[in-house]
Amino acid sequence: MINNELFLKAKHTVDLLKQNGLKVATAESCTGGMLSAYITSVAGVSDIFEMGLCSYSCRIKNEILGVSKETLDKYGAVSENTAREMAEHIITISGADIGVSVTGVAGPDSSEGHPMGYVFIALADKNITKTKLLNIKPISRNFVRESAVTEIFNLINDYISQSI
Repeated sequence: MINNELFLKAKHTVDLLKQNGLKVATAESCTGGMLSAYITSVAGVSDIFEMGLCSYSCRIKNEILGVSKETLDKYGAVSENTAREMAEHIITISGADIGVSVTGVAGPDSSEGHPMGYVFIALADKNITKTKLLNIKPISRNFVRESAVTEIFNLINDYISQSI
């Protein structure tokens, strides 16, 4: 079921990416592909969307997304460092201008000692990486996922407005 407000946020973000000639790729964990689904629900998205990868396991985060074993062992899958490496490596895999990532606890249970709603997002380009910890009020699993996706769109929009 599509959240119309979130769809409009996705459309705005896709339009900004198009206007600025930027391509994006996503690396998702706790959102389970929701970010990619909202981006690709916008018509004409093939101009800006390179790829989306959804990875729940540490093995895939390491082997495919390039998150170091050391990072996963020391900080865990739900960490700022993991979000950073996911965003940085999705650029390498895809060739996109911007890589965004999300990893955290959608719930209903805790994970790695972190409560539901504890989520990290990141945005990387070839020069910088920005990360943000979200402590989302855990109303429901879907609420956590939608809130994280909304915050990623905000992160992309802020990045573009600061780059202009």
